Amino acid sequence: MSGLFLYLIMSKPNILGICGSASKLSSNFELLKTLSIKFDDKFDWILTNELREFPLFRPEDLEKETPELIQKFKIQIKKADAIIIVAPEYTHNIPAVLKNALEWLTASGEFANKPLLPITFTPAPPRGKYAMQSLLESLKTMDAKVITQLSLYKSDVKFDDYEISLSEEIETMLQEAMNLFTN
Repeated sequence: MSGLFLYLIMSKPNILGICGSASKLSSNFELLKTLSIKFDDKFDWILTNELREFPLFRPEDLEKETPELIQKFKIQIKKADAIIIVAPEYTHNIPAVLKNALEWLTASGEFANKPLLPITFTPAPPRGKYAMQSLLESLKTMDAKVITQLSLYKSDVKFDDYEISLSEEIETMLQEAMNLFTN
């Protein structure tokens, strides 16, 4: 039998997980690591916890060469099929490191039409509400495609050292949210 056979290689969608916390030992980053392990069969993951290393954004810097760390971040966003941002709430807002990172991207368009899942991860309800509002406003300004939003609480998960165990209910909720990336 002769003929031309075409093989379609199905690859998993690429998820960029962005930790919006300023802490080096962030539970928000640990949540991203937990998600990358739990949903490794459906997605390829790149996680970043380096926003605290970004130089402070100043509008006049847009006229200069973009710093290497910011260029790398922009490339990660462009290559991602979807993005998850996990952030705590600091003084009723998103952390300054996350706001700074978003300001580096405001005029360049990397988030435009990019499927995105914002998650606040705070100690207990009602914390996270104001951070989510602030984050959603920033993402709206950048034309991100927010697929849904989640508020998760440390009181609803189990910590073993820094590893996080998700309840079946929270894992199902996260699965349903992340399924929206593939629909």
